[in-house]
Amino acid sequence: MLTRILDVISRRARLFLIANIIAQAGIIVTGGVVRLTGSGLGCSTWPQCEPGSFTPEFHPEQWFHPAVEFGNRMLTFVLAIVALGVAIAVWRTRRELRWYGLVPGIGVILQAVVGGITVLVELHPLVVAPHLLLSTALVWYSVWLALAYRRAPRRAGEPMRWHLRALAAVVAIILFLGALTTGAGPHSGDIDATERLALDPELIARAHAAAVWAFVVVLGALIWRVRKDRSEGGRDEVRKAWVVLVAVTLAQGVIGYVQYFTGLPEAIVALHLVGIGAFSAAASALHYLLTSSGRGLAVTRA
Repeated sequence: MLTRILDVISRRARLFLIANIIAQAGIIVTGGVVRLTGSGLGCSTWPQCEPGSFTPEFHPEQWFHPAVEFGNRMLTFVLAIVALGVAIAVWRTRRELRWYGLVPGIGVILQAVVGGITVLVELHPLVVAPHLLLSTALVWYSVWLALAYRRAPRRAGEPMRWHLRALAAVVAIILFLGALTTGAGPHSGDIDATERLALDPELIARAHAAAVWAFVVVLGALIWRVRKDRSEGGRDEVRKAWVVLVAVTLAQGVIGYVQYFTGLPEAIVALHLVGIGAFSAAASALHYLLTSSGRGLAVTRA
């Protein structure tokens, strides 16, 4: 019986890998909903929800915030199940990647611990920010693992190590400054929590926007270099990857400016959180596909 279950999981390896990407990105959104609804302390402690109980205590006058926070905690178990499926499937079908397949599960455990610390320190922004950044790192890694698993064809051409490193560095700066912008902004995560980072919200938001413009410049130069390239084997995955990243970046930029000039309405901020996961995934895919094996010159179109 157990062997049969393991065989089914192994045959669905790609499904689990895709589900892992969606779940890792989805937890960014659900965590954001907790923050945007002021439900961060809907459960007052961790690992229990309330002292002496792992489930929230609902009252007619106080049920919404506990329900939102507890629901987000329950989604962690879904993510853990998916990560377990990834670990089993990769271990049994791609032995050269078996240790890499364990990373999403380790990430889920780390996220749970950081999330618990976040509650115990009453949503201090210096802990909330790493909680978000860890999620974006797991999205990036999950995309890399999925592409590596299916042996996605990389760019056929000379290596562009420094350009790709510059792109990855700017992505990291964007996400870091985005987390700081959140920590300095008005959405604290709990209806009564008011502690914010001692930063000028407008200044840090402008620094975040400047980093995005720097990313656009680096990405534009990179696209110009690879505009005629194809992936190994003549496939066109390189073009698809940068088209998707450009589209996601433009959408995120528009949403970012809209939320800035409209006073950070919750619905627009939630859309921006969806975009964070999409941006991390798209940037990871492009970085993977453009990492050349160095075998031969770039194949150009006629």
